[in-house]
Amino acid sequence: MAEEKVKDEAMQIMGMFQILPRLVVFDLDYTLWPFYCECRSKREMPSMYPQAKGILSALKEKGIEMAIASRSPTSDIANTFLDKLNIKPMFVAKEIYSSWSHKTEHFQKIHTRTGVPFTAMLFFDDEDRNIKSVKHKLLLERTLHSVD
Repeated sequence: MAEEKVKDEAMQIMGMFQILPRLVVFDLDYTLWPFYCECRSKREMPSMYPQAKGILSALKEKGIEMAIASRSPTSDIANTFLDKLNIKPMFVAKEIYSSWSHKTEHFQKIHTRTGVPFTAMLFFDDEDRNIKSVKHKLLLERTLHSVD
C-alpha cells in the first residue's frame, strides 16, 4: 500500500512539469538500497529504501527510461539483488563495475546504448564526487551541443 501511495505522489509531482527527463540514472548502494553490495551475500534477500519501488514504478508508468550506474566491485551480487527485487527488467542499461572514472565511463556507455543525450538525463547518487564528475561531463556536452 505504501508503494502505491509513493507512486501516486511521484506521478502527481511529475505532472506539474512540462519537461521531464528521457532517462533517469540511479546509483545502487545507498541510493536505491541502504547498504554496500560488497558487504552482503548473494544468499540474502535485499530490501530497498521504502520509497524507491514506488518512484521506479511511477517513472516506468510515465514512460521514462531508467538505467543504473554503479561502481560496485561485486556486480554479481548487485545483479542478483536486482533479480531478487524483480526490478532488473525496469532498466534499459545496467553499467555495474568497479571504476576509477567517477561514473563518466558508465554514462558514456549508457549514452551509447540508449542514444539519449546527456542533457536529457537525470542522475541520482549518494556520492558527491560522482555527481560532480558527471555534472561536469553534462555541462561539457551541453557546451559542445550548443556549438554544433
